[in-house]
Amino acid sequence: MPITKQRIAEILNKGRHDDGLSKHVDLVLSLLILANLIAVCLESVDSIAAIYGSQLLLFEMVSVTIFAIEYLLRLWSAPMQTDLGGTTHTTKRLSYMFSFTGIVDLLALLPSFLQWLIPGADLRWLRALRMVRLLKLSHYSSALEDLISAIREERRAFGAALYLLGIALFLASALIYVAENRVQPEVFSSIPETMWWAIITLTTVGYGDVSPVTPLGKLIGALTALMGVCTVALLTGIVGNAFANQLERRKAIFEAEVDQALADGVITSDEAAHIDRIRQEFNLSEEHARAIIMSLTERHKKQ
Repeated sequence: MPITKQRIAEILNKGRHDDGLSKHVDLVLSLLILANLIAVCLESVDSIAAIYGSQLLLFEMVSVTIFAIEYLLRLWSAPMQTDLGGTTHTTKRLSYMFSFTGIVDLLALLPSFLQWLIPGADLRWLRALRMVRLLKLSHYSSALEDLISAIREERRAFGAALYLLGIALFLASALIYVAENRVQPEVFSSIPETMWWAIITLTTVGYGDVSPVTPLGKLIGALTALMGVCTVALLTGIVGNAFANQLERRKAIFEAEVDQALADGVITSDEAAHIDRIRQEFNLSEEHARAIIMSLTERHKKQ
């Protein structure tokens, strides 16, 4: 039984390049998720829903059944996952249930169950909630996890930039309210109402539905736009730098593992398999990993 759980855990999680079944399951589930997103979009078109409503409903039922089976299997095999917290089977299952991916897996099921249990529920909200299934792709791609990890590593700098953005938002809202309230009371009726204009200007979107007309208001608008460019550029730079630092850390760890394997001058098959697992975990290309290994091998030969 433990072997079966272990195999189920291997199949349902991101597959290794040498595990054909796991990679095929990943591909099928990824395509099913994308097909669900397309189906949600098509359901919102009245003419399509009127003609193909029954087919779309059948597809939804099949999808929910597959997702429910997947969720139960993930919950059952959770004790075999080394990346989950807890020491007992129960705590590991609870760790999965309350993890980001576990919550996403559950939310992917809820809309359809709510629609069946509450026939009069607002379909627009349930349809929008089904778009959460897009986040299920995080099982098979580490992009979102990498982004969260990068921001966590640079959380102080990111928090400081958000703090500056918040100051700019409140300051711009208050100043433009003072400058424009008497001239355009219906548009700049209060500071909270004015925040819409401040957010759009700071992010340099500029819808144009609300704009200052007084000279002072235009000056404040120009300064707000400049502050927005600087602040957004700062946030972008922090995230970009965080990604670069994360890649450098992963390269350093990978090089350390290769260096340790080369300590006796030869990389055994077990060591090669371990190094390849780390390469896949860190999303390093085979060419990049090969270049690192060759470089370290040459260095060891010279020693």
